[in-house]
This record gives sequence, structure tokens and C-alpha cells, in this order.
Amino acid sequence: MSTCSSRYNRFVGLQFNVLNKTDAGGRRAQLHLPHRTIETPVFMPVGTAGTVKAVPQDVLESLGAEIILGNTYHLYLRPGHEAIRRMGGLHKFISWPRALLTDSGGFQVYSLTQLRKVSDEGVHFRSHLDGSSHFFTPEHSMDVQIALGADIAMAFDECTEYPADRDRARESLRLTMNWARRSLDHFRAHQHEVPWYERGVPHPSSAWVGSQSLFGIVQGGIYTDLRRESAERLVEMDFDGYAIGGLSVGEPREATLEVISEVLPLLPSNKPRYVMGVGYPDEIEQYARMGVDMMDCVLPTRAARHGLLFTSEGRMNIKNNQYAEDQNPPDPSCDCMVCRRYSRAYLRHLMHAGESLGGTLNSIHNLAHYLGIMQRVRNSLAQALPSTAVR
Repeated sequence: MSTCSSRYNRFVGLQFNVLNKTDAGGRRAQLHLPHRTIETPVFMPVGTAGTVKAVPQDVLESLGAEIILGNTYHLYLRPGHEAIRRMGGLHKFISWPRALLTDSGGFQVYSLTQLRKVSDEGVHFRSHLDGSSHFFTPEHSMDVQIALGADIAMAFDECTEYPADRDRARESLRLTMNWARRSLDHFRAHQHEVPWYERGVPHPSSAWVGSQSLFGIVQGGIYTDLRRESAERLVEMDFDGYAIGGLSVGEPREATLEVISEVLPLLPSNKPRYVMGVGYPDEIEQYARMGVDMMDCVLPTRAARHGLLFTSEGRMNIKNNQYAEDQNPPDPSCDCMVCRRYSRAYLRHLMHAGESLGGTLNSIHNLAHYLGIMQRVRNSLAQALPSTAVR
């Protein structure tokens, strides 16, 4: 199967079909990728170093996770993208047959404030592991992601910190737009240098010729005019999908909502829309009902390792003394494997005893809660008018 865009002849790696829409902008869709057809809106657990922390892959599958994230920066440093390429790509290396998305490494480099130097060409940085020196350019980020072989790759961007004045946000936007063009040109020129069949990954359907897809990332800080400019310029470049980045970096929630509200209508309705790095349970539900198709966040697993559970009744610090002899499940309204079997008292005991099982069980519950929210939103959106009936 092949197609021709306005600038490139290329294989198809992504198809996006909107099934239902609401007046408020929410939509249910199917995102067809080489390894999986995904029902959206979808929450994507974060697997930074080739693992969703403390949660085995078979458990992720049982929870209904259809797509997870890998982190380009961390996998580049350890075990190395060329090693992963030689072992058949990231899917095979981590034994994950479903869909994968890799970020560009831009956010992690951004977080190395004292260890990086940014220029028009790229970013010099020192490894947080051993202090060794490295240089990431848009082209290099694409090479690493092509070697990893995820279904979706992300353009190399510069994340704008908060707070940032207009001049700083404008300069960051200039870099991101230049790097987006370079990322796209290099990706399109080299994306088929590692054929899927050489990675040892079976095609899920003979109708699919395996290919990675590339998403552009909208930046611009909290300045809506810069965000509009970024979105419009990226759409002109014709990416396979579009992400809104640079959020959840300390800005007020009202600012996050304003940026998302401003940008979503500017992005093509026939391509997936992804908000990166968000958020709390009520936030992901709100954004999904606005028309966001994809979201990710480390919060469910990171919070779990510190004893914070998300439940139908709100947030619960399972380490609190009030749960010392509480025989109720963590969330009586939850049907996950943790809530069916374990008590609040036991989870509290595990955390106080420093047992790693505590973090694992907490993480499984939190992921079930997040994935369950998206399932309920999808079920609700399925009652909306078919997209062909909505003008």
C-alpha cells in the first residue's frame, strides 16, 4: 500500500479514521499503526528505558494498554540504539508486540539545564550517567529513532521552560521550527533504511507495508500567538500527526487549558492530535472530551512508587495511618487485579516495609484507573453522532 503526499512518495505507516464526534469537539477514532489498531482517545503509559517501571509487559497487556512510550535519550545512552537495532528493534528487544511511540529526546535534554548547550545546529550535553559528552541534532535524533523502530517517532524540538518571557519563547520557537523541517526531511529520506522484515517483526496484516510515522511538536510557551504560528507552520510541513508539547512544566492549569483550546482547532481533523506529558485523571478526561486523541504521563507510576493512588473517590495516600487496619480494597469501584485481591492495609504495609511489590501493585492500580477513564470516555463518545453526520 503506498500513497503520495504533496512532497514525498512514501509508504503508509499510519491511517486515522474518525468514527464519532461531539459538538464539544470530542471524537472517537481508530488509529491504524503497523503493530496495532488503537482505539482513541488513548492514554499511553510511559516506558522510559524500555520498561513501564515495575510493571511487566504481560500485565500491561492484561490492563488493555495498546501503545506505550520509549525514551530516545535514555535508550540512546543505555543500551544504545545500534545495539537495539542489531537485536531486531525496540519491539523485539522489550518483547512488546503492540504499538510503540518514541519521543525525540528533546524534553530530556531540556531537563539537563546545567549539562547542555543549545545552538542552531543542535544540543551539546553531558550524560547524566557518566558525564560523557554527546551532540544531538535533529538528524541524529531521527537516526536513533529509526534504529529503535517505533511505530511513531517525534520531531526533535526545544521545550520552552516556564516561566519564559516572550523573547525566550520566540527564540525557542525559531529553533523548534527549524529543527522540525530538518527532522522531517531527514526522516523522509532515511526512514526505510531499516526494513521492518529485517527487524524480525511480523506484519499484523498483509495490507500493511510497515513504516514509521513522524509527528511534529507545537511549541511557543504560554503565548497563544506563538502557539498559533507554530501550529500553522507545522501543518504546512505535512507531518503524519501533531503533538502539543511544552506543557506540564510548571504553568498554571488554566494556561495549559488555554493553549490546548487555542491549538486544537488549528490542527488537521483527519490526523491524530497528541498532548504530551499530561496529566491528572480529571485533566486527561477533560482534554479527551475536547478532541485530544493521545496523551501520556509518568504520573500514574511515579505517584504510585510514593504511595499515591488515584481512585474513583479521589487521591489516596496509602501510607497514611488511617489505612493500617483497613481491609477494604484500594478502590471499591475498581475491578483491577489489585483491587480484587489486596487490601489497603496490605498495600500500606508494603510501602512502610520498603517492599518493591508495593510500588508494583500501586502502579498497576493507577494504570488501570487511567486506562479505565479512557475506556469510559470512548464508550461515551461512541454514543455521539457518526463523524459523517457532523458538519
